[in-house]
Amino acid sequence: MRRGEFVVLFGSNGAGKTTFLKVVATLMRPTRGTLAVEGFDISSHAEAARRRIGFLSHNTFVYRDLSPLENLKFFRRLYGTEDSEERLLDILDRVDLQRRANDPVRAFSRGMQQRVGIARALLHDPSLLLLDEPYTGLDAKAAQTLNTILDQAVAAGKTVVLTSHDLEHGLRAATRAVILDRGAVVHEGPASDPSVREAYGRYIQRSDAS
Repeated sequence: MRRGEFVVLFGSNGAGKTTFLKVVATLMRPTRGTLAVEGFDISSHAEAARRRIGFLSHNTFVYRDLSPLENLKFFRRLYGTEDSEERLLDILDRVDLQRRANDPVRAFSRGMQQRVGIARALLHDPSLLLLDEPYTGLDAKAAQTLNTILDQAVAAGKTVVLTSHDLEHGLRAATRAVILDRGAVVHEGPASDPSVREAYGRYIQRSDAS
């Protein structure tokens, strides 16, 4: 994968999308093969690779009893960054949560908790963003906020890998599309190529219907 690419990964449930992202995020060990992030092998230099990765999964990895601001302060210490409170509030503003910065996360809707997770993933300014079905649970406004963040990430030269069931959300800004079926790549090519939609219908809509 080249630096600055936006790759969308499609596949039915069980196709291997989440497993792939967890391997890249150093949360799972690959059974074979090698993988490096900016030259850092994820097996032998996992910490160096992890510092370059922002990961958002179905589990937002935020603490419900803490506020969004307290969550970012906690993860700031884990990442070893020295961000000012002003920058943390700016990150929360990017996900439209600055006015709720001091409210406990447990009082938030699923979509708002997802936005706190997005803020956490952006905290250490990663060069690689991994997002597993990030639109799940987001209302229209929150989805537009996510679109803006992804567009800004691409403009800044960051690499984005996003999994999705939704063809339109997935293809919106992607440069390359990959379709998985039972753990194997069955289609790969430019996101703008009409063959993506044909393959999506063949491997995903068919599978979902069955």
